[in-house]
Amino acid sequence: MFANASTSPVRNDWTRDEIAALFDLPFTELVFEAAQVHRAHHRAGEVQLCTLLSIKTGGCPEDCGYCSQSVKADSGVEATKLMDVQAVLQSAAQARDNGSKRFCMGAAWRNPKDRDMPAIIAMVKGVREMGMETCMTLGMLTEGQAAQLADAGLDYYNHNIDTSPERYGEVITTRTFGERLDTLDRVRAAGINVCSGGIVGMGETRADRVGFVHALATMAHHPESVPVNALVPIKGTVLGDMLADTPLARIDDIEFVRTVAVARITMPLSMVRLSAGREAMSEATQSLCFLAGANSIFTGDKLLTAANAGDDADAAMFARLGLKPMEGEEPLRAAKTCAGACAA
Repeated sequence: MFANASTSPVRNDWTRDEIAALFDLPFTELVFEAAQVHRAHHRAGEVQLCTLLSIKTGGCPEDCGYCSQSVKADSGVEATKLMDVQAVLQSAAQARDNGSKRFCMGAAWRNPKDRDMPAIIAMVKGVREMGMETCMTLGMLTEGQAAQLADAGLDYYNHNIDTSPERYGEVITTRTFGERLDTLDRVRAAGINVCSGGIVGMGETRADRVGFVHALATMAHHPESVPVNALVPIKGTVLGDMLADTPLARIDDIEFVRTVAVARITMPLSMVRLSAGREAMSEATQSLCFLAGANSIFTGDKLLTAANAGDDADAAMFARLGLKPMEGEEPLRAAKTCAGACAA
């Protein structure tokens, strides 16, 4: 079933049983299989460097249990206004000079207001003029807003599904799993590449991790970018307070690598991004993730409101591991139409 996965065609018909069987493989066999798939579709030893900037922090009306920017959280994060366009472009230029090839901009909104779109569009155009890939995460979008972002040349739109469909309601109640998929459909239909992944280590079971991967791997078009985050427990958030002082606060390193490996095998063409939680991971764990098919990271000192490893630490790690930053390439534009629904 798995021996020829590296040469088999891309599949969108994975079953949960098949994905569960991948998770159950002996660890070394799973990582070896994922490494073969990775090398069949990507250049080994190259990792894309991305930078994430919070362009509007705090005050979000959603109740995501992991998020310090929710108005429901007692995390001390102050709400701010949307950043000035020029300040965002200055941050992008600094990220480019530090080697980043993709600049991601996140706003703590349930959805953007139409009055904010001109500034958002100017940010996209300005970053693209620097020769960087652009990514936005602004919450839910209307068809018209997705079309505006596409016209501006936005390369990727991030909208994570977060967890399995079954677990979702235990993490977020202010929007449904289906609403997440609706936004991804609008993004895909507009011709923007999809960035969608989630968070592990939120107290979920392996069956939930199977369901999480299954939801992504059975989309009619796999997300071009799949961030895999390890929960960073933040005091004052629902999950942070629940898990910070328990063994569940951090997912087991081996299980995290397994999740990365299964994502790589089931979505061979996607960029699999090692995202939040890296600052708490050893270099050995990160190395296993790269071996298992992760080929993108967020670099810099901060991810929205959470700490990150930092450029200097990443450069030192890359030197020790013999990795090199991926050269920038114009991303493939997403198909504007797809047969049937664009999400599982």
